[in-house]
Amino acid sequence: MNRPRRGLVLAAIQIALVSSLGVKLLIDRHTLPRVWVKAAPFDPLLPIRGRYVRLALQAKAHGVTRTGGAVALMVEDGELIAVSSAGETGVRVRPNSGGDAVTVILADAVAFFIPEHVPDPSRLPAGEELWVEVTVPRKGMPRPVRLGAKRAGVLTPFALD
Repeated sequence: MNRPRRGLVLAAIQIALVSSLGVKLLIDRHTLPRVWVKAAPFDPLLPIRGRYVRLALQAKAHGVTRTGGAVALMVEDGELIAVSSAGETGVRVRPNSGGDAVTVILADAVAFFIPEHVPDPSRLPAGEELWVEVTVPRKGMPRPVRLGAKRAGVLTPFALD
């Protein structure tokens, strides 16, 4: 096989791999539970950060006794719930947020990518809270779908297109 043909075969394999991941994520988006979660934006102080917002997610704690330990995530009554887990789930809570607290903050942040022409949606006026709709896989961190703001108890999704 000559070089150009090998390059085309390699390119086709890479396109197939990336496409299969995209299809898996689209299927997950339609089959896994989705829930709106309160989020806190923060800047990781990276010199090259691109157009995304890093979000620390908040979940209700049910029996989380080990701070910094592994938790399993589930959706119950429209809320993200963190429960203690003996096995490895890929999800941990921040060290000082467990115990008998009602809510916990997930230790790892999620990134929500935003278009270049859209102003940073995490900069909200006083009195508004940032919320993110996520899909919740069986293992691993939630995956962000869209952002919104809650003001006076009303959640309004952003139009970021």
